Amino acid sequence: MICTAGPDDRSFEEQHSRYAIAVVLAGSFQYRSPIGRALMTPGSLMLGNSGQCFECGHAHGEGDRCVCFWYGPEYFERLSADAGVRGRPHFALPRVPPVRSVSPLVTATALGVTSPTDTAWDEFSVIVATSTLRVSGGLPSDSRGAPLNGEARVTQVVRTVDRHPAAMWTLARLARAARLSPYHFLRTFTHLTGATPHQYVLRARLRDAALRLVRESGTVLDIAFDCGFGDVSNFTRAFRTEFGVSPSDFRRQRRLRR
Repeated sequence: MICTAGPDDRSFEEQHSRYAIAVVLAGSFQYRSPIGRALMTPGSLMLGNSGQCFECGHAHGEGDRCVCFWYGPEYFERLSADAGVRGRPHFALPRVPPVRSVSPLVTATALGVTSPTDTAWDEFSVIVATSTLRVSGGLPSDSRGAPLNGEARVTQVVRTVDRHPAAMWTLARLARAARLSPYHFLRTFTHLTGATPHQYVLRARLRDAALRLVRESGTVLDIAFDCGFGDVSNFTRAFRTEFGVSPSDFRRQRRLRR
């Protein structure tokens, strides 16, 4: 979200329809809500409770750039409980300042904006919510182990993805298949496999595409679509990153060796 308001623009009251976490990447603005008032600067997190009114102003400078994450109340309450926060979630302060504990989160957000098609935003939104809840609540990072039967559940999901890599796999769908919440599934899957669900699905699709390029005669475009990629340029970039050559060169080199 890019705001171009400046000192000559009047601030007006708005309302958070859902829980809100905004990562400030550039610029600054004044933020006021019933839980307090704060100067938002790069590296800080703006916090808003569902149903809460607020005002943003730019009395001392023009413009800012933020990445905003919104969460429905029921979903946010579940994430809060999974993260170990007791009681109904409620931000008590209007911001998390640019402290060391949130720097990796802010940096990851900025990198995600530069390559949005390569970012698994559904996974990242879970990390943003749970990390912010724990930091704002003064809780340490979550060091709990995998849930009971986590390995069996993740194994089942891995086998399903490998059988159907081109399916429309989302974090929510994979978590349901494992009978875990999105938060616990993301933690457990990453801990046990060494990759996030998004990374695992991407690599399963790339492996499938590599085999098809050698074994089948379809065009690169057709194979990309058949393997679950919606854009051939994204497929080509991901394939080159994974295998070091373009899909066409990979096909040509492998066929010459046969």
